[in-house]
Amino acid sequence: MASVNPFDVSDSEEEAERRPNETVDTERSPSEGAPGPPQGNPFSPPADAEPPTLLLSSNRTSPSGEGMSVSAAATSTMAGGVETRVSVDVIAAQLLRDQYILTALEFHTELLEAGRELPRLRDYFSNPGNFERQSGTPPAKDQVLGPGGPLNRAGSISTLDSLDFARYSDDGNRESDERVAVLEFELRKAKETIQALRANLTQAAESEVASQERKNFKSSPEIQEPIRPLEKRALNFLVNEYLLKNEYKLSSITFSDENDDQDFELWDDVGLNIPKPPDLLQLYRNGGSTLSSPRDKVDVSVGVAFGDLPGNCVVREPQKKPDLSQQQQSEVVQELEYQLNLLNSEKQSLAEQIKKLQSEIQILKKSVSSPPPATLELCSSSSSSKPCSTNPPSVPSLDNGQYLDIRGVSEAGNDLVSTSTQNTSQSQQQTCNRATSQQRVQFDQPNRKLSPAFQQALLSFCRMCSESRLGAEVSRIADSEESVMLMLGRCLPHIVPNVLLAKREELIPLILCTACLHPEPKERDQLLHILFNLIKRPDDEQRQMILTGCVAFARHVGPTRVEAELLPQCWEQINHKYPERRLLVAEACGALAPYLPKEIRSSLVLSMLQQMLAEDKADMVREAVVKSLGIIMGYIDDSDKYAQGFELMLLSLGDPSERVVNAVHQVFIPAFAAWTTELGTLHTALIPSLLARIEKLLTQGEHGLDEHKLHVFLSALQSLIPPLFAVVLQNAPFTSRAKPHEDIPAIEVTRFPRPASPLQDMAIIIGNRELLSSLLLLYDHQLEHEGTTGWESLLWVVNQLLPQLIDIVGRINVTSSTCVHEFSRFFWRFCRTFGKIFTNTKVKPQFQEILRLSEENVDASAGNGILTKATVPIYATGVLTCYNQEEDRKLLVGFLEDVMTTLSLSHAPLDSLKASFVELGANPVYHELLLTVLWYGVVHTSALVRCTAARMFELVLRGMSEALVDRRAAPALITLCSGPELSVRIATIPAFGTIMETVTQKELLERVKMQLASFLEDPQYQDQHSLHMEIIRTFGRVGPNAEPRFRDDFVLPHLHKLALANNSQSVESKRIDIAIHLFEAYSALSCCFISEEVIVNHFLPGLRCLHADMEQLSPEHEVILGSMIKECEIKVENRGISDAQGSISIASSLVGEDAKTKFLSKMGQLTTSGAMLANVFQRKK
Repeated sequence: MASVNPFDVSDSEEEAERRPNETVDTERSPSEGAPGPPQGNPFSPPADAEPPTLLLSSNRTSPSGEGMSVSAAATSTMAGGVETRVSVDVIAAQLLRDQYILTALEFHTELLEAGRELPRLRDYFSNPGNFERQSGTPPAKDQVLGPGGPLNRAGSISTLDSLDFARYSDDGNRESDERVAVLEFELRKAKETIQALRANLTQAAESEVASQERKNFKSSPEIQEPIRPLEKRALNFLVNEYLLKNEYKLSSITFSDENDDQDFELWDDVGLNIPKPPDLLQLYRNGGSTLSSPRDKVDVSVGVAFGDLPGNCVVREPQKKPDLSQQQQSEVVQELEYQLNLLNSEKQSLAEQIKKLQSEIQILKKSVSSPPPATLELCSSSSSSKPCSTNPPSVPSLDNGQYLDIRGVSEAGNDLVSTSTQNTSQSQQQTCNRATSQQRVQFDQPNRKLSPAFQQALLSFCRMCSESRLGAEVSRIADSEESVMLMLGRCLPHIVPNVLLAKREELIPLILCTACLHPEPKERDQLLHILFNLIKRPDDEQRQMILTGCVAFARHVGPTRVEAELLPQCWEQINHKYPERRLLVAEACGALAPYLPKEIRSSLVLSMLQQMLAEDKADMVREAVVKSLGIIMGYIDDSDKYAQGFELMLLSLGDPSERVVNAVHQVFIPAFAAWTTELGTLHTALIPSLLARIEKLLTQGEHGLDEHKLHVFLSALQSLIPPLFAVVLQNAPFTSRAKPHEDIPAIEVTRFPRPASPLQDMAIIIGNRELLSSLLLLYDHQLEHEGTTGWESLLWVVNQLLPQLIDIVGRINVTSSTCVHEFSRFFWRFCRTFGKIFTNTKVKPQFQEILRLSEENVDASAGNGILTKATVPIYATGVLTCYNQEEDRKLLVGFLEDVMTTLSLSHAPLDSLKASFVELGANPVYHELLLTVLWYGVVHTSALVRCTAARMFELVLRGMSEALVDRRAAPALITLCSGPELSVRIATIPAFGTIMETVTQKELLERVKMQLASFLEDPQYQDQHSLHMEIIRTFGRVGPNAEPRFRDDFVLPHLHKLALANNSQSVESKRIDIAIHLFEAYSALSCCFISEEVIVNHFLPGLRCLHADMEQLSPEHEVILGSMIKECEIKVENRGISDAQGSISIASSLVGEDAKTKFLSKMGQLTTSGAMLANVFQRKK
């Protein structure tokens, strides 16, 4: 049987009708004995062949252009009449049969130049399989030569139809063109040589195993012969082909990557010139059949009767099979019997299915009224008892046969029917009804005698167009669900580009429905590609629509098709240039996670998201990736992925984007914690790993702690508190007794801290609020009355987690407000989550045991006692503030009073107390409480305690209401100033300065002004060096933010006086101290708007006095002061234009580039402290 060329498409209906009957040149009757043409005339057809009229249409002309028809010529030839010209098709057939390929090519070229293309030559030279043989030897005489011969396809060669035949024009450039043709011919000959060498190599490879080894393998069947490279490459090709045919695209890609040395697109790349075996399915089905020679079998797509074979198809006698051993024969017999049993069982099941379908059809037919005669003729055959059939003889072919399912019932004895299990009796009945309805449509025919040709020509003026693609679609109407899907699959790719971008989401349901139901995998892949590329940059709402559709698609088709069809679309978009498209991929991975195979979910999808998290630059994409990773963690069940999940958590927590970190705490960590809870590793692996990293960070950070990493680890620990408490509840001795019922009181709103996300809500973690309420009641009762014996999870928290956390707290830097705040928040959430009873009975005792409030617990010399560490502020602000009842507030007040007293009397550093006041002072709720503590210090008998209290006022006054300052803080400070100790009075100056900076009430400012004036003008303080230093430092700190009138009338005049007095200071050390502090104060005040009068009367004179001191004490300061004085003087002299403005800015006066450069360079050379310059660029709040 001749092979079929898939590209052999006829140009006309005549050609399509002619082609099956072509027998003159390629087919012979089975009765003909000798193959080949007659010996007499090589160009004449055989005597018993059909006339050439079957080859060409009757209007084809001869090559000479004469009008004589080929039919007439052939008839004359057959009759032996007058000699006529031979048909060009007969000539071409003879040239191809005798292998005059170059002559045929030249003949084909000349026909093309004459504008007469011969289909036979066109088809032959356009088929690349006609130009490579299996060996370099000529074909055997019994083989059929021609387009259907056994010529093997060669890879990567130029086919003759790919040549530019336009070059053979009459333009005179045929020399170079002919040279190209010669080179192409030589290339083909080289290819034939390569094929011949491959054949020799095949023979050598097949015989590479020694004969003795083959005998050994045959004598010992249990020993398997090792695989040869040729066999391995052949099997690889078949395996890859199987994966592609069955839609395992991702597996095929992976398999190709693992065998990158092989080209799976071309069978010849296997390496040797061997025929391609059947696919794996055929090999599996025929695996147990008898071994036969390759010449005994021919791959065919349909079966034909012997009488229908082509004329020149020679029936070969099967070769004698070698005698098989008795063992092999028995194995063959057993295999045949096994296959026979399978066929019999399949036959029985099909017969039962046919009977069932027939009975259902009969029931449906009885339930419907009797159809008209036309319907009976259509829906039944000769007997009315037969079911409705849609066989082609009974029903006309609708829509060219493209839309109708082929269902038939054989009338043979077995009544075997090829029916899909999905086709129900209802769908068959509907198909039958549709066909019947189309058959009943009849139109009135006019009583006219117009010829059909005239009638057709007349109707052509209706201007209908069915030749274009759209016209063809419009001219036929789908008549079944499958035909609708096929139509949509063809039309949607043309519809989508012409829809407005803003309205393309309206196409999503149509695309998804078609992609779900379309029978062709390639069309489904194209539709899903359109879906993911539907909108160039989809917004949030559009992405939600697409994701909703993807989830609906996944629910409909199942995990296998989701993996094979949806995931490749995601993979293609993973590096798209638009972040919105990458965002769609990240969100799709999470949305599809519940519908994917678990192996893909924990491998491919996890790797995709990990790559995007590490490489994507868009914050919103990484945020979506983290959320999708959290969803994956909620469905993953491979315990080996725990380490990868932990690394992903740390990687995402270290992301520079705040929105990504928030997504980690809201989604990823709760989901990851839920998985570790199921694994039993939350309190045995996850939390200990984070604590170990914190301890390592503290050990490595002796010279500077990385506060960012500490925040990352501690925030992760804080997000793990709710899951940890859930583990404690779910593993408690009373868990089995917890039963939700209506009598259980509701949980207080403030029982738990506000969760960062629903996934951290204890009710959601446990399951429901009723069960949680029941567990909490039993939990409190167990702690209060029964103890923790046998409660392993809670004992781990009490005996291992808490001591380790308290130890870590004692090692952090107390001066780092960030660290103190982080740990304070952690302990606050920890205590609030575990409850008041747990805090009072388990947490507070452990802190109190360490914080023994005595002077022995404070090392005043080294300052490293426990009361000087961060344990004090974290215990005060993180533990004692968890509950705000009266006894809790009293405990906090008493603790702070004891710490203040102990540190003061021990002359220890006050950093821990300051940190406590700063942390508590940030919350206005605790202002009254702090003032109560400070009043305790104000009235204390020890001057050291009063001095400490005075310094603490400065920390709590910021943010305090003016009414509270006026009512409680200012009287306390004035009380301290009335004491006899000078150190206490000096300690109140920073607090008075803070009042000047933050309060606008005039009476209060006047009281502060009077108190500070008494310090400056009272003769008893004239020689108090430390007092003057504190006042100057305070003026420099608060001056830029104080009231302008207070600054102009009080601060600058007194600074002038202090600078003038310092000129006459006899002690050089005191003089330099005052001068440096004055310099820092004037530098800070230089940024303020100062009136011209104040500049002339106080600012410039003060600068000149200071300049005089610096000339003798600090030359580097003297240069900067000289520049400042010069600029101020210039501005004052040129004041004429700016008089109406009322004030000038000293900072803006330094406009000269030289002055700026000189000033900044000198400022950078200073070796003294620049603390007073901190407020230079602050504005009045």
